Amino acid sequence: MSSHGHQNIHSKLSTAGLLVTLGIIFGDIGTSPLYVMKAILGQYAITSDIVLGGISCIFWTLTLQTTLKYVIITLSADNHGEGGIFALFALVKKTKIKWLIVPAIIGGSTLLADGIITPPISVSSAVEGLKIFKPELNTIPIVIVILIILFIIQQYGTKLVGKFFAPMMLVWFSMLGILGSIQVVQNFAVFKALNPYYAYHLLSAHPEGFFVLGAVFLCTTGAEALYSDMGHCGRKNIRVSWIFVKIMLLLNYFGQGAYLISHEGQTLTELGGKNGNPFYLIMETWFQPIGVVIATLAAVIASQALISGSFTLINEAIRLNFWPKARIKYPTEEKGQLYIPSINWLLLVGCIGIVLYFKESSNMEHAYGLAIVLTMIMTTILLNFYLIMKRVKMYYIIPLITLYLVIEFCFLYANVTKFLHGGFVTLIIAIILISIMSTWYLAKQISKTYTKIVKIDSYKKVLAELSVDLSIPKYATHLVYMTNSMRSDEIEEKVMYSILQKRPKRADIYWFVHVNILSEPYRKEYKVTELVKDDIYRIDFYLGFREATKINLMFKQVIKDMVQRGEVDITSRYESLNKNNIIGDFKFVLSEKFLSNDSDLTFFENTVMNAYFFLKKFSLSEEKGFGLDSSSVKVEQFPLVLHAPEKIEMKRIECRE
Repeated sequence: MSSHGHQNIHSKLSTAGLLVTLGIIFGDIGTSPLYVMKAILGQYAITSDIVLGGISCIFWTLTLQTTLKYVIITLSADNHGEGGIFALFALVKKTKIKWLIVPAIIGGSTLLADGIITPPISVSSAVEGLKIFKPELNTIPIVIVILIILFIIQQYGTKLVGKFFAPMMLVWFSMLGILGSIQVVQNFAVFKALNPYYAYHLLSAHPEGFFVLGAVFLCTTGAEALYSDMGHCGRKNIRVSWIFVKIMLLLNYFGQGAYLISHEGQTLTELGGKNGNPFYLIMETWFQPIGVVIATLAAVIASQALISGSFTLINEAIRLNFWPKARIKYPTEEKGQLYIPSINWLLLVGCIGIVLYFKESSNMEHAYGLAIVLTMIMTTILLNFYLIMKRVKMYYIIPLITLYLVIEFCFLYANVTKFLHGGFVTLIIAIILISIMSTWYLAKQISKTYTKIVKIDSYKKVLAELSVDLSIPKYATHLVYMTNSMRSDEIEEKVMYSILQKRPKRADIYWFVHVNILSEPYRKEYKVTELVKDDIYRIDFYLGFREATKINLMFKQVIKDMVQRGEVDITSRYESLNKNNIIGDFKFVLSEKFLSNDSDLTFFENTVMNAYFFLKKFSLSEEKGFGLDSSSVKVEQFPLVLHAPEKIEMKRIECRE
């Protein structure tokens, strides 16, 4: 199926698409009013300078960082409709600049690490609103139950999730705007915050000085997830719906500011008790229970953006050889819909661990943001090379990229203080993920380097003779080998060893199958190369990185097409079976490598390869990864020999009579 076959209502601008976009994309950034102003103020007394400065910082961060960088510029860097840092890397790979793999792996890992803390902080911030009515309430069990339910429903796909969540998010954003507007009309002076001077002045007025930017940064943390989820809803729907989302967010932030200015000199604790939160304080007392319920539902939805984004990231990582193979499910026929069970349950375990460790959202705020700002820096680096690749004038690129690197490094510096207060948790998770991705990629490169390739021409004659050698028992009518060789006239030496030496395998026809994973997401094509008529054929599949690798089904379809074209005869060559037009059997042979004891490795190579084979124990088997029928698959063990000694010095002892 071509990319056109994957088009759906969400890829075009439509009312339904806009609604689903609200449900899937903007949950994370849309719930930031729950904790941003609270984090900025902390335990300090309310002053107009801090409030106006905080609102000003939020306004310009949402404008410069979220709107300009992500919604306008970065969303343009799509890979056939797909977004995210790995999709961006797939585009800039064409530059042949090898070190760009570094920001790609760091950015992908830190985004995944952020995906583990986003659901807990969003849900906890909302559920803690219940403490308004019962201050001593233990919210941890409630948060954990909500998270479990959220991760259970992921298997049904974002189509269902989006349809369920969309109306709720429309209610949420409307509530944000209405609550904020009620406060704003009582104090229009808050609009002074539009002046960037107040943002600058905050750094000197706030007791924590420059480091208050760490709290400000929380208002834009969902921007990266917005880019990662582009494939689910489409660029046009995201851009148009962002106009509504941004207006509602700003109205709520300005509303919180207007309320706080009218209570200058007091603290949040004095206004709302231990869990005082300006988000709930701007609500009328009678509305607070309703507000808590709506906020809780919105917070659950907020978690969806990074969960679905994580599935997208891991899928792309697998295709780019950054991650061990994992089982991928496609819940619906909709474009962009996928579900990875192993990642889903790992995220759930991580989220529960975060809740149990930090206990309260105020503690989570200290850990939140440090990882995601690293992702944003890495995206900026890759975006620079994308703009160069697109031949954008340097006098546009240099000031633009410089501006965002300055902004993001300022946010990074401000977030450094969070390291000792919990930021180390997300960084440890990110380092583990970086290690996994780097190990998998490097091991693949090392293995590729030491894989011996031979010319098929040298073996055509012997394979043709083997095919009719009746002295050797027939192994299969059709013998199929998966090959990593990019050229149709070449094959791995181990394949020939398997056919000719490991155990001579006579077959009527030998098939060599190669799968090319493309940098574009949706494409299904194949090419057939006839190496020896009626004896040896090669099939090359060209699949987009978002396509399911169902090689068993695809191979059968290719054979069927070839038979219809009269290109091959697949009936058995056994006389009795041939006479009755009985189709011969197909046997797939897969090679599974193990590290040979004969390898002479450097310390680095030994570390990488041992780590790789350890990770491989937890990955999906080659058989399942290619979607093959286990009843027709033979897995053979082959030693991977690296740096084998050329000569072993030995002394011969002469035999004396």
